[in-house]
Amino acid sequence: MATQIQARDGQREAVQPRSALESLLERGFVWVTRLFALAVAGILIWIAVQVAIDASPAIQKYGLRFLIDSSWDPVHNNYGALPIIYGTVMSAAIALLFAIPIGVGTAIFLSENFIPSSLRTVLIFLVELLAAIPSVVYGLWGIYVLIPLLKPIGNWLHDNLGWLPLFSTRYIGPGLFPAGIILTVMVLPIITAIARDSLSSVEPSLRQASMSMGATRWTTIFRVMVPAAFSGIVGGIMLALGRALGETMAVTLLIGGSNRLTFSILAPANTIASLLANQFAEASGLQVAALMYASLVLFFLTLVINVVAELIVQRARSY
Repeated sequence: MATQIQARDGQREAVQPRSALESLLERGFVWVTRLFALAVAGILIWIAVQVAIDASPAIQKYGLRFLIDSSWDPVHNNYGALPIIYGTVMSAAIALLFAIPIGVGTAIFLSENFIPSSLRTVLIFLVELLAAIPSVVYGLWGIYVLIPLLKPIGNWLHDNLGWLPLFSTRYIGPGLFPAGIILTVMVLPIITAIARDSLSSVEPSLRQASMSMGATRWTTIFRVMVPAAFSGIVGGIMLALGRALGETMAVTLLIGGSNRLTFSILAPANTIASLLANQFAEASGLQVAALMYASLVLFFLTLVINVVAELIVQRARSY
């Protein structure tokens, strides 16, 4: 095959055509990556189908009533997931309520030149090191340090805002409040790391253009940098939410393990992951099916969250 001639930047340079071996390797790589992608989707479908099969006895007996019933009674084989669904969603909501402003603020602080680069590198390492701590260590720290530390805050919330359903019970220790706070600490490095990478990858020309138009440093950060990195920040938040929904050991140690429905975040509660950890080893018969039904609900929640996150990211990129 003759050498092709390509014009580039006003000069003519010779480009050698690809050999048959290179073309074959390229096509092979494309098909291998497609197979890997299909394998991931197949594993996901396989997990969902297997969980649905194991949960089918409970699905047939309870149907959608399982989602709104508040009774979980293994003695009489009466199961309802409303309290644990509420505990799962509320603990994750508490975590994001604190983790989003702290994580995004930390990411802005670490991506800007507020401090020397040597100190910034140390702080970045320490923040990311939080993700390497085992969850059981977080749980033990929460029992001996966090729960006593939150006691005056919980009592103040009940004494002053007890007329609200969220603070209607007195703080007794384990409950949604300390579980949500420990989840805040656990998801904080995810939000911070991804938000910092997103802010650092923004084109420098956007900052320069904003500053040249007379914008202040903080105006540039909040009106230019953050919107430009918004899709990445949202992606990090959704990953953190998925971690918060599925966290097991630390939440199990701190949430109290109560299957009663109460809207107060100061009272003991339960999550789907904690329920599975506490009861699956000793479950049998219909209780196993009910637990698998609950895990299917958690699977559906995480799926919906990921779909919503993808839609938000795609919408943000379109602007």
